[in-house]
Amino acid sequence: MSRHETSWLSRRRRGHAARQWSRMLKSVTRRDRPLDPDLRDEARDLHQVLSRLLHAADARSVGARDSLSRIDLPAGTDWRWRPQILQARHAAPALIAPEAGRWLSPEVALFHDCAERALILRQVRNRRATDLSDYGLALEVMGFSGSFLSFSLSLPVEALRDLGGHHIIRLDATLQAERPIAVYARLNIQQGPNTETMLRKMGEPIEGRHCDRIVEFDLGYAELSARSVEKAWLDLIFEAPFMNAVGLRDVILSRHPRAQI
Repeated sequence: MSRHETSWLSRRRRGHAARQWSRMLKSVTRRDRPLDPDLRDEARDLHQVLSRLLHAADARSVGARDSLSRIDLPAGTDWRWRPQILQARHAAPALIAPEAGRWLSPEVALFHDCAERALILRQVRNRRATDLSDYGLALEVMGFSGSFLSFSLSLPVEALRDLGGHHIIRLDATLQAERPIAVYARLNIQQGPNTETMLRKMGEPIEGRHCDRIVEFDLGYAELSARSVEKAWLDLIFEAPFMNAVGLRDVILSRHPRAQI
């Protein structure tokens, strides 16, 4: 945070704005008239910004359970990332019977083709001593009649800088499942109109309360052009998820240089 944002004048301006909103709240609660639609939209936009600010601040708090800098990763690792949804409580921690493409947070979206939408994706608190992240994601599937189910993690812009065929993207994940289920990881890299995809199976079917998996995507085998990467995301795809509960207790994405042969 810059010195300007913490200055006396900035604090005074924010205090003045807070008092204005407080007066509007009192006015709405004292009379039987709805709030002006423009003010309502303004309040909603402000609420979203403040919720994201608190979420980001909590994720960077001194009391975080684990520091990414202390995690043992391959030599030359120049980027490592854990989604904020796993580090701090989100303002809206659940998607219940969601339509396809709904976002739980700016990082996580759920995709499916199940007409009944008998699904719940929610943020849960990790409470075991072995958990490295403060929060996890729980996906509960009841009657599922669709052909695919996945959730998508959007990679931040830091991961895209100078990303190319000389890199390996690594996924470290801790999963759990009530019943055995095969899980696949698919990395998607967009360059202009073209999107390159790489699919990897995450080992044997996930079963039980603690399954660690490591998957690497060697971009040397991807058909990438010389142009910069505009967008990248990771899909976790669940095979035959009918009547199951799957948990993602932690996920860390990182990148390191591939060996030069």
